[in-house]
Amino acid sequence: MGLEDKETQGQRVKALDDWLPITSSRNAKWWYSAFHNVTAMVGAGVLSLPFAMSHLGWGPGITVMILSWVITLYTLWQMVEMHEMPERAPGKRFDRYHELGQYAFGDKLGLWIVVPQQLIVEVGVDIVYMVTGGKSLKKFHELVCPDCSNIRLSYFIMIFASIHFVLAQLPNFNSISGISLAAAVMSLSYSTVAWAASGAKGKQPEVHYGLTGKNNADNVFNFFNALGDVAFAYAGHNVVLEIQATIPSSPDKPSKKPMWKGVIVAYIIVAICYLPVAFVGYYVFGNNVDDNILITLEKPRWLIAAANMFVVIHVIGSYQIYAMPVFDMIETVLVKKLNLPPGLALRLIARSLYVAFTMIVAICIPFFGGLLGFFGGFAFAPTTYFLPCIMWLAIKKPKRFGLSWSINWICIILGTVLMILSPIGGLRSIILSAKSYKFFS
Repeated sequence: MGLEDKETQGQRVKALDDWLPITSSRNAKWWYSAFHNVTAMVGAGVLSLPFAMSHLGWGPGITVMILSWVITLYTLWQMVEMHEMPERAPGKRFDRYHELGQYAFGDKLGLWIVVPQQLIVEVGVDIVYMVTGGKSLKKFHELVCPDCSNIRLSYFIMIFASIHFVLAQLPNFNSISGISLAAAVMSLSYSTVAWAASGAKGKQPEVHYGLTGKNNADNVFNFFNALGDVAFAYAGHNVVLEIQATIPSSPDKPSKKPMWKGVIVAYIIVAICYLPVAFVGYYVFGNNVDDNILITLEKPRWLIAAANMFVVIHVIGSYQIYAMPVFDMIETVLVKKLNLPPGLALRLIARSLYVAFTMIVAICIPFFGGLLGFFGGFAFAPTTYFLPCIMWLAIKKPKRFGLSWSINWICIILGTVLMILSPIGGLRSIILSAKSYKFFS
């Protein structure tokens, strides 16, 4: 009887794995990993990088941008390596961030360390993308039809959300690969428009590169907020194991090889998108740049309208990439813990409620820059900059004071500093925005 019970239980687990969005399809190619990573990483955060530069100044700005690129590539490599560890956990794939956390820190503690942070990141990104999608649609409408009557941002957020009520029903990562590819192409397009249109304008006559605050306290808080903006720009780690889970794997062809190939391509594209936008945008506009560079660029009108539409298409793909692991968590809890039958009805209700939730929060608090800084520091810094390093130290146990040990500790220290400082600036920015803000205005 015991054996039969085990077999039945094994069949149930396999049936559930075949149904859940992360593990249901494992036939992705290496280039899926490339464009999923680009879509996850190159968010609308790229458009706020010149603004972050105006708070950091040239020296610290260039240092922070390049250091972030190097550190996050290193921590991403560690996560790809830890997806499968035949020498420590034969036959096991860590398909979800929290599964790796549980292996590193124990079942209970691993869940408590990883899941809250991962949820803050994924739900936070989806809320910010609701705002971004709505703002870009509004800007597009204003540019295409300058004489039309003014429509409130809330309605544009609702229009943007309506697309997701439909797309949220796609079952798994591989089923959104077409949307993700379109989104990756769009991110490259609007980044290019942002820096090329800035460069074409040429350095503005009254450009100043001094810090923007009225006093030292202002400058310090702005600096902290800018650190959060940069952290937000490198958020792809929260979905990297879930993306790798879609790639087939065998002992002679482990998934880390195609995954790493995709990551390298993605990171080259990230550098092509981020660095020119940040540096050219800041060089041309200096302190007069807005928290979204496309708002600063008003002409040529058709090009900026097109770039805003590119942002909308890209954010549609990004929203889905970050929502998929959340759907996976919700559906796992509903089926495993609450014993609800898996199926279309469960998916339809659960996912639609999630989209509605992110839409309502976005309509309530659409102050973009402050949200980026706050979420950026609070949860992005740990999950991107130092949690992979702590897991690496816990699982791989490198030699004390050796190269690997030292690099990981440097990343942990820098990441902790980022986690403490950037939410302070973001929170202050939110409070200042909230003073003049009316709910549902």
